[in-house]
Amino acid sequence: MAKKKTVVPFRGTAEQEAKLRELIAAHKDMRGALMPVLQQAQDIYGYLPIEVQKIIAEGLGVPLEQVYGVVTFYAQFSLNPKGKYSIAVCMGTACYVKGAAAVLERIEQKLGVEPGGVTPDGKFSLEETRCLGCCALAPVMTVNGEVYGRLVPDDVDRILDNLKDDND
Repeated sequence: MAKKKTVVPFRGTAEQEAKLRELIAAHKDMRGALMPVLQQAQDIYGYLPIEVQKIIAEGLGVPLEQVYGVVTFYAQFSLNPKGKYSIAVCMGTACYVKGAAAVLERIEQKLGVEPGGVTPDGKFSLEETRCLGCCALAPVMTVNGEVYGRLVPDDVDRILDNLKDDND
C-alpha cells in the first residue's frame, strides 16, 4: 500500500469562515493579534490549512509568510487535519533507542499514511512527536492522548484492529 501525506482536502464550511472572519474583525486592531487568532482559528477548524492562513493574513493585514512562519514554528499548531483517532509516536531518544522507528513503520504500513497524513476515511491521523515524558515506558505512542507503552511492532496490529472495529 502506498503511503500518502495528506489525503483529505480542505472542507471548511461557510459557518466556520463566518466565525473566523468575526474573530479576525474582533482582533484586527490589537497588537499581537496573530497568536490568539491562530489559536482560535485552530479551535474552529481543528488545524490551520493554507486556505485559513490566507484569510488570516488578509484580514489582519500581515504577510502570508509571517502567518506561515508562526504556524510552522510553534508545535501547538497543525497544518494537517486530525483523524477521529489521532496517533502520535514518540521519537525522543529513549523511545527511538528502544524501537520506536519500527513501531512507526508498522503503523505507516497498516494505515497507508506517513507522519502528517490522515487516512482517506478521516478515521486515523499519524504524527511523530518528541519526548512525551514516558521514557520508562519506551517506546510509546498515544491515541487521542491515551498512552500505550513498551511497544513492539506486533502490538500495533492489535491496537489498530481494535480501533478499526469501532463503528461509530
